[in-house]
Amino acid sequence: MNSRRLTVLGRIAVFACAPYLTLKLLWVLGFDIGVVDTHRVSRAVWVAGNAFTFLLDAIAAVVAYTLTRPAGRRAPAWLLAFPLWMASGLLVPLVTGVVGGSLAGLVTGADNPMSRGDFLAPWVIGVVYGGFIIEGGTLLGAFAVYAHQRWGGLLRRPLGALPDTGTRALQRIFLAPAAVLLATLGTVRILWGAGSALGMEAAEVAAGTVISSASEWAQGLFTLLGAAGILLLLFPRLRPWLPVRIPLALAWVGSASAFAWGGTLWLGQAVTDGLSPGASAVPGGLPGLVGALELCAGLVVLCGGAFTLCELTTLCELTAAPRTQERSAFSSTHRHARECATADDR
Repeated sequence: MNSRRLTVLGRIAVFACAPYLTLKLLWVLGFDIGVVDTHRVSRAVWVAGNAFTFLLDAIAAVVAYTLTRPAGRRAPAWLLAFPLWMASGLLVPLVTGVVGGSLAGLVTGADNPMSRGDFLAPWVIGVVYGGFIIEGGTLLGAFAVYAHQRWGGLLRRPLGALPDTGTRALQRIFLAPAAVLLATLGTVRILWGAGSALGMEAAEVAAGTVISSASEWAQGLFTLLGAAGILLLLFPRLRPWLPVRIPLALAWVGSASAFAWGGTLWLGQAVTDGLSPGASAVPGGLPGLVGALELCAGLVVLCGGAFTLCELTTLCELTAAPRTQERSAFSSTHRHARECATADDR
């Protein structure tokens, strides 16, 4: 049943990528279908941005297809985990912000910039963001099923049963400050979503919309939850009965949101400045600082989390090896072997 669910979710995710990929390819080739204002950005920035986002979604489609194949269980974990971490950080805040902002606009009657049609035709917005909503739900759902099939033994453990990796004290030195920093950045974004002009220029405040406010709320909330998940993993005695999958999911989505949706967006704006001399895409003041810090904090969590998970899966494999040898004559041997990691899982 789980394998069939994984296959269905993965294939739907692949099909959901197709409309977006088609539009992006046409725009890169010079066919401005659905583009109302073709002079809003320079041609170089337009082509580079669309080529980059085409590549990101193409990778998501390949990963979704790989999850459904038997070879996906044998693929090195990092080869799937990193793009799925990035996808989580891009899709979860985007979908939450767009849906939440659109609903808030309908309830309050606030102007929704997505319905104006001054840059892209309304049908393009529907195709793109409708595809993102389907892709986000199915791709991350497929990964959740895949992760429980491959690393279920680790994910089901309570925090108090996690083995000491030997480097937990060193991890706390780097990851605890990163968690505090993420919590601070998340609080700032929530304040911006609530209408605060803290550290923002007048032009940035005037450009705010119901969608941008909802996006700030979503980004800030996910970042705060990510900080909480990191601290629970670093200090398991705070909630020893809690299954590992809960704080790990919080840390996964929260850190990815800060890095991919906050830090990478800031980095993209910096690249835009480089491609367009005289442009001022990078926000100044506190917003620019927040984006740069999100990029740095996300990198620290990515590196620390990768090393930690490698250590945990190694320890799990070593402790499971004697049991696997003793029960080699029984059919349950394969189940115990897969509850912990193999060399490929690292």
